[in-house]
Amino acid sequence: MIQNKSTHILEDEKAMPRIRKVEIENFRGIQSLSWLPKDGINCLIGPGDSGKSTILDAIDFCLGARRNLQMTDTDFHDLDIDKPIQITLTIGALDDALKSMDSYGIFLRGFIADTGVVEDEPEKNAETVLTLRLRVEGDLEPFWSLVSDRADAQGLNRNLSWADRDRLAPTRIGAFADINLSWRRGSVLNRLTEERADASAAIVKAAREARAAFGDNAKEQLGDALKIVGDTAKFLGIPVGDEVRAMLDTHSVSVSAGTISLHDDTGIPLKGLGVGSTRLLIAGLQRMAAQTSSVLLIDELEHGLEPHRIIRLLGSLGAKEEIEPLQAFLTTHSPVALRELSGGQLYVVRGQGDHHEVLNVGSDNVVQGTIRLYPDAFLANSVLVCEGATEVGFVRGLDQCFEGQGRVPIAAQGVALIDAGGGGANDAYNRAAPMRSLGYRTAILRDDDQQPAAETHGAFIEAGGSVFTWRDDRCLEAELFMSLSDDAIGKLIDMAVDLHGEDLIGGHIQSRATNGETLEDIQIQAQTDGYCAQTRNVLANASSIRKKGWFKQLGWMEQAAREIIGPDLLNADPDFKTAVETIFEWAGNAAA
Repeated sequence: MIQNKSTHILEDEKAMPRIRKVEIENFRGIQSLSWLPKDGINCLIGPGDSGKSTILDAIDFCLGARRNLQMTDTDFHDLDIDKPIQITLTIGALDDALKSMDSYGIFLRGFIADTGVVEDEPEKNAETVLTLRLRVEGDLEPFWSLVSDRADAQGLNRNLSWADRDRLAPTRIGAFADINLSWRRGSVLNRLTEERADASAAIVKAAREARAAFGDNAKEQLGDALKIVGDTAKFLGIPVGDEVRAMLDTHSVSVSAGTISLHDDTGIPLKGLGVGSTRLLIAGLQRMAAQTSSVLLIDELEHGLEPHRIIRLLGSLGAKEEIEPLQAFLTTHSPVALRELSGGQLYVVRGQGDHHEVLNVGSDNVVQGTIRLYPDAFLANSVLVCEGATEVGFVRGLDQCFEGQGRVPIAAQGVALIDAGGGGANDAYNRAAPMRSLGYRTAILRDDDQQPAAETHGAFIEAGGSVFTWRDDRCLEAELFMSLSDDAIGKLIDMAVDLHGEDLIGGHIQSRATNGETLEDIQIQAQTDGYCAQTRNVLANASSIRKKGWFKQLGWMEQAAREIIGPDLLNADPDFKTAVETIFEWAGNAAA
C-alpha cells in the first residue's frame, strides 16, 4: 500500500529538492563540520554528546519556515559569542521555480558531487544549486540569506521567498510532533493535498454544536486527506477505528486552521495516541507528502516504539526501496534500527579536535555482516574483536566474575565484543580494520598459534589499533592449562567431563598423549604430584582439538571463566595474570 497509495501525490512528479551539503561553524558542541549527505536515509550514530542532535537542529534552524529564532549564549561553541554561528545548507535537485532566473538567477551556483565543491561559476557538468545560510552573531539576531559571491560583489542580498521556505521546510518529529495532526501552517497534513477547510462558520457556534456542524461537512472538504490518513494508519497498525474524522479541536483557543484536527471514529482526538504511535503515523504521512516536503528530521527514532514498530517506521520511510522517496536525517541508539539499515545509510559522527567528521559506515560485505550480527558495536565507544566464540566467552565470563568482585562491567564502560568467527589468522583484522577506520577505539584478542600476514598486522597497528595475544605461540586453551593452578585445572577437567562425558574426554587425551596416559592416569597423578608440564601440555592439546574443543562454545567458556578461571587468577602464573589485566585495563579506558 505504501508504494502505490495516492498516485496523484507520489507518481509522475518531479523529485523534490535535496540537501547536498551541510556546513556548521561554532554551533554548540560543533566548532567546524562539513558533510555531504545522501539523497535517502542518513542515520547518524555515535557516542553521546558527539553532535548528532546538533546536526538535526542546525538543518531545522537554517531551512525551517520561521521568521525568528530564539538563541542564547549557550548556542555558541565554547560560549564564545565573538565567533558567529554559521549554518550553511546547499540545496540541489531544484525545481523550475527555484531555478528561475527571474527569482534567484544571480544566486544560482554549481555543485560538483565528486568533490563537494560549490562554486559561483560552475563547471559544465555541475548541478545547479542554491546555498542558504543562517548567521547569528553576539546580538543573538538570526539572519538568513542566500550565498553568492556575484551577488556580494554587486551589493545584493536576499533570502528565499517565504513561500519557498515554507515549501522546503523539513518536517521535524520530536517532542511536539502531535502538532502535525492538525491542519496548521507547516504541518504534514497541509502538505498531503491542496484541500483546505473553512472552519470559521462552525467555530462561532457553541463548542459542541460547532464540532457537530463542522464534522458533517469535513468529509466532503477533506475527503482525500482523511482517506490517506486512514489507509496509512491501518497499514502501520495504528488503532484509529473504522474511519478517521476531521473535527474541531476542543483544545484550540483561536480561530485558525489549527482548530481542525484528526479524530478517530468515536470522536477522540488522535493527539491522544501514545508517543510511539504518533511518531509512526506522522512518519507515514510524511512519506505520503514526499512530493511537497521531502526532508524529514527524527531524533532518536526508537523513542516510544517497540522493535517491530521501529522496523515498520523505517519501512514506511522507504529504507528498503531502491529509490528512497525521502531525504531523512535520523539519530538512533537502537540496535534494531541498525540491523534494518544498510551501511550506506549509516553515518558515524566523531569529534576530532577542532572539527567534526561524519563518516559513512559503507557497504562492504564484512561491514554489513558486522552490522547484522553485532549492531551494538556501532553504538559503543570501543570494540574488542575476539578471534572466536571461545575468546568472547572468556572475556564475558571474566567480566562477570570481576563484576561480582566490585569492578565496573566493560559494557558499562562502553566496550562491545565482536566474534570474528574463529577462521583464518587474518579474520579478526578484517573485522577490526573497518571499525578502526570509522574512529572506534579498536583492539584484537587472538591466539598466537597462527600468525596473520605481517602487512595486515602492521597496517592495523599503524592505524592506532591494539592487539592482545597469548604467549609462546599458544592458543587460549593452551594458555589456560599451562598457567592455572592445579586446583583450577582439575575443575576444568571435571567441567569438560560433565559437558561431554568421560569417554570423549578420555579419547581426546589418549589421542594426544605421547606415553599412553589416560584420563584416569592423569587424575591419579594429580592427587599425588599435581599436573606436571608434560601433562599440562597433553591437556592443552586435547582440549583444543579443532571443532571438538572442550570449551569451544561461547556459553561453555563463559561459565568456565566466571566460575573457575576468574577466581583462580590470584593463583595463576603471574605473566598470564598480567596479560589478562592488560586486556581489562584497555577496556577500562574505553571512554578516553
